[in-house]
Amino acid sequence: MTTTLAGGRAARRQTMRRIRPRRSPAVPLVVALWAGAAGVLWLWWDNTPSLADDTSKILAAGRITGLLAGYLMALVVLQMARVPALERRVGSDRVARWHAMTGRYTLCLVIAHVFLTMWGYALQAGKTLSGIVQQTVDSVNQLPDMGKAAIGTGLLFVIGFISIGGIRRRLPYDGWYHVHLLTYAAVYLTFWHQITTGNEFAVEPSAKTFWYGLYGAVTALVVWYRILTPIRLNLRHRMRVEAVIEETPGIVSVLIKGRKLHRIGAEAGQFFRWRFLAPGMRFSSHPYSLSAAPRPDILRITVKAIGDHSSRLRELTPGTKVWAEGPYGALTAQRRSRGKVLLVAGGVGITPMRALFETLPGASGDITLLYRANSTQDLALWNELAKIADERGARLMYAVNSPDGERPDISAESLKRKIPDVDSHDVFMCGPPGFARSVYEALRGAGVPARRIHHESFEM
Repeated sequence: MTTTLAGGRAARRQTMRRIRPRRSPAVPLVVALWAGAAGVLWLWWDNTPSLADDTSKILAAGRITGLLAGYLMALVVLQMARVPALERRVGSDRVARWHAMTGRYTLCLVIAHVFLTMWGYALQAGKTLSGIVQQTVDSVNQLPDMGKAAIGTGLLFVIGFISIGGIRRRLPYDGWYHVHLLTYAAVYLTFWHQITTGNEFAVEPSAKTFWYGLYGAVTALVVWYRILTPIRLNLRHRMRVEAVIEETPGIVSVLIKGRKLHRIGAEAGQFFRWRFLAPGMRFSSHPYSLSAAPRPDILRITVKAIGDHSSRLRELTPGTKVWAEGPYGALTAQRRSRGKVLLVAGGVGITPMRALFETLPGASGDITLLYRANSTQDLALWNELAKIADERGARLMYAVNSPDGERPDISAESLKRKIPDVDSHDVFMCGPPGFARSVYEALRGAGVPARRIHHESFEM
């Protein structure tokens, strides 16, 4: 049995809209962040006296690494706040990569700050380099708020350790996610020693005011977008499971009913973080894309069973309450800049592509969908795709393994053979990381500029 949600009035209106590409604010944001870092450097330089000896130089280096670590900690939390300007315009995957990169730099700066500062203190006390450990213990016991900072630093090390690629991939998603939330506690605990022991904040009241303002603004964003906004959304729309339908073996669609769902502001190509309030699933929140354009009373996700959470979706019963956060993601029609579009889906990556296939503006012949799967039996939502293609005059192609298991050829040459003007298309792509990388290379080889290849990946 399959669901059919094609042909809604809202979706038809979407296909008639003009192409109005929206610029990403990524570049201005990066410039602003570097300007903030430059301000921190100036603050350090303005409050650094002449460095007459090695001890002064070591302590000065400890101060600047500490200031930069404090600044980056605020950015780490900002990147976790799910601010719409970041999540929906820069892209959740890009923000996730920024978060991971900023976290690594922060941890390196924290290590440098602790080592250099304790070394400098040890030299001041007449100790050698080997006395750093004892000096650290003395500082934690004697200086204000250093005990909190030590605990917070320990939490940062734990979070950094479990975020290492090989370890992260071996952990259950829920376990990693909940440990990662300790970042908030770590930042809170390390904040106070910056104010009470930081030389810059002791001699510059305006610097202290700025630091409180920076951390206060980030905290306000976290509270607003991670707590208050989801509460408002779910109280307003009252979502529940309407039905669970098997599309193909191992892939199910979940229909979610609610009030005035078209007013959530979701677009085709976006996703929500879904929490189903059923036994054993209440404390799990996972991201799944919409597999159809939002309707006034129905949202739909289509999910492949590849883990504990996704495998249990088939057990959901009608009436189960749903808690959602979103919408997130920048893989929307706003990224489009050309008249012709190629959509490329791999496996369950068809879900956002199916919604875009229905709603992207375009005349007959403008939209092409290439669907990669292991076999024809794995082509989920195929009947809907065929109906949409027929109604819109769009082109629908699939690439599956041969009977003997040979993989289809998706190369630059095959793409140009099937779509001669592929280099004049915008390309939207979704699929497993390995598939996405190979298709990206094929598209580049076929002459498609990188700026017109739009995809989101959550490999960190």
